[in-house]
Amino acid sequence: MNTQNILITLLLLSGGLFFACEDKDYPAGLPEYEHHYYIVYVPNNNSGITVNRSQTELIKFPVQFYSEFTRNYDAVAHYSVVTPDVPNPAVVGVDFQIVDQEGNVLQPGDNGKYSLVFPQAVKTKDTVYVKLLNNPEPGTRMVEINFEDNITPEYRVDIFSTAFRRTLTIE
Repeated sequence: MNTQNILITLLLLSGGLFFACEDKDYPAGLPEYEHHYYIVYVPNNNSGITVNRSQTELIKFPVQFYSEFTRNYDAVAHYSVVTPDVPNPAVVGVDFQIVDQEGNVLQPGDNGKYSLVFPQAVKTKDTVYVKLLNNPEPGTRMVEINFEDNITPEYRVDIFSTAFRRTLTIE
């Protein structure tokens, strides 16, 4: 057999495999996942950013809330400020504040976590905002802003291990 015949035979075999797929009717979803949502940072990774301490613009961490439904309740995602094991961690109220889009300081709830509320659990994008406080103390500071699971009797807001953390380095 020459090369051309071999290529034609391989092409026909691969085409046959492609068209021989079984046609199944899969259900739209499983009931146990109808009230299960996901929150992730965009882009979908655990990357960090480095900023200058004198930056006056708000730092924006875009997020994506994944849902395929509209519900009669609001889904709430939780995130927290986590101090990494570094010599000079950044401190809330000294180096930065968690704020809304207008720059108003947000306070964590009784559980020590901040919240993002998604009305009617509708798929959408939102943003976590950070305001730098221009701390004059020398040295690099670091902090992580991490999403955490929120499990309630009505729903679950889960995270992706690949996109739940943003490390902020302040120079």
